[in-house]
Amino acid sequence: MPRPPKPSEPTPAERAAERAQAREVSLRRVGALFHAHRRPLAVVVAIIVASSVVAMASPFLLREVIDVAIPEQNVGLLVGLVAGMVGVAALTSVLGVVQTWISTRVGQEVMHRLRTDVFAHLQRQSVAFFTRTRTGEVQSRITNDIGGMQSVVTSTATSIAANLTTAVATAVAMIALSWKLSLISLVVMPPAIHLSRRVAALRRAITAQRQRELADLNVTIEEGLSISGIQLSKTLGTSSALVERFTRTSERLIELQLRSDLAGRWRMASMTIIFAAIPAAIYLSAGLPATSGGMTIGTLVAFTALQQGLFRPLTSLLNVGVSITSSLALFARIFEYLDLPVEVDEPAEPVDVDPSSIRGDVRIEDVTFTYAGNDTAALAGVDLLVPAGQTLAVVGETGSGKSTLGSLVARLADPTAGRITIDGIDLRRFRLADLAQIVGVVSQETYLLHTTVRENLRYAKPDATDEQIEAAARAAQVHDLIASLPDGYDTMVGSRGHRFSGGEKQRLAIARTLLRNPRVLVLDEATSALDTATERAVQEAFDELARGRTTITIAHRLSTVRDADQIAVLDHGRIVETGTHESLLRREGRYAALSA
Repeated sequence: MPRPPKPSEPTPAERAAERAQAREVSLRRVGALFHAHRRPLAVVVAIIVASSVVAMASPFLLREVIDVAIPEQNVGLLVGLVAGMVGVAALTSVLGVVQTWISTRVGQEVMHRLRTDVFAHLQRQSVAFFTRTRTGEVQSRITNDIGGMQSVVTSTATSIAANLTTAVATAVAMIALSWKLSLISLVVMPPAIHLSRRVAALRRAITAQRQRELADLNVTIEEGLSISGIQLSKTLGTSSALVERFTRTSERLIELQLRSDLAGRWRMASMTIIFAAIPAAIYLSAGLPATSGGMTIGTLVAFTALQQGLFRPLTSLLNVGVSITSSLALFARIFEYLDLPVEVDEPAEPVDVDPSSIRGDVRIEDVTFTYAGNDTAALAGVDLLVPAGQTLAVVGETGSGKSTLGSLVARLADPTAGRITIDGIDLRRFRLADLAQIVGVVSQETYLLHTTVRENLRYAKPDATDEQIEAAARAAQVHDLIASLPDGYDTMVGSRGHRFSGGEKQRLAIARTLLRNPRVLVLDEATSALDTATERAVQEAFDELARGRTTITIAHRLSTVRDADQIAVLDHGRIVETGTHESLLRREGRYAALSA
């Protein structure tokens, strides 16, 4: 039996996808990230060129000190030359500080743009994307992957410019001093470039694997340290298994980090030996009559200083090449998210509408919906009409398509066929912000932010006054509860609202929805997890919420839909019965069977 892959090991399909991504990530696309910062980068390049040119004066000043000022005991010349050397160092240092400030700011702005672009693009993704994607994976892309790119983004462009300019200026100065010795110095470049390219390819593969491990680590943290995860692990006794999983992933990260840091270390060590051997070859050449050409001691010392200064930028350029190549794995992961198609997007030609003027007539016209990867439609040919201000209850067995229908009315997904309209306007023609004001959703899973009660309610309407918040809480029959808390409306709700019971969270959600004042309301099995007494209190709050609104109730308990103006019975995605509670009971059909 083949060994199952580790959680972080890519499948063959994932490996193929990563290779395709790496091919698609071009340096031109990476360079486009800096397009908006052309002017500050041009200033940086100008500073770098000026600094490199100024720095080239030092070896020539040194040659004059050794060959002229000291032998001739010319104190005035010596002082001038030494002062010039100090001045060159001071000027290049100041230019370096300015260049670092500008380049770092540009890099941080690029990082900021990447983070916000990814976050904003993910906000546009449909609920289906987050259903099939691990939360820890999403967090890892934004934090670990973009964080791993920081050094490349913030320093690569300036590092290339600085080192390239320095290398060119140094090479010109070396040739001016001795073209013969220059040839000896540059003979090391071909093998250095070859070895660096091999190291870069190795590190890119390791980087991709390391980011997968980091994503798995994030998933373990998300699943194991959230309040729900802690409760689950404690009640199932799986804490030790989670610790073991976390430990294994962390150990693999140690191994990968070591491999990344040591990748090509022996090859680079051999290059260091060659670099060290070059000065010896220069001294030997300077001492041989055939190659010395009457070279002075000052020229030899100046040339050696230049040669040592040349290898530094050349080595840095090679290392930058390694960093860029290895970081392509990170860019591939980020661009993969940026290139995700938006399944539920803003309309190309939106309808200009005032949400407060909407009456709330909802029509579902021959709607069919099929989930990606499924052959069977979750909904098929659904036709329903809900006049403004009336109530539609949708009932059926588990898996009949009730919640799917509710999500389509809120446009959390778009129908595969057919359309849904409000006041005759297709939902796909509303701006998403307008539609969110028109359609309100209260579901069984109430999500509360880890902040105060007041801010959780204000999340629905940021400009809501304290009086409006309190009025909404009174209407939802939760004001007395809030007032009894130690800090009242300023009480922290705790992670995911675990400070409150299910019924209390539902009433907070109702108050939040009341603040938004939608014309159409979708209640998705909002009381199915509550006990009878709590359900009665919440139902009274729902009655207040639904007053004067078009309401679509996805019901699990039929006791909550008895007074609906219209009841639709779903079975395997199709409407099999419609009518009022009494008329459907008289038919003794599917609804009557559900009521039994």
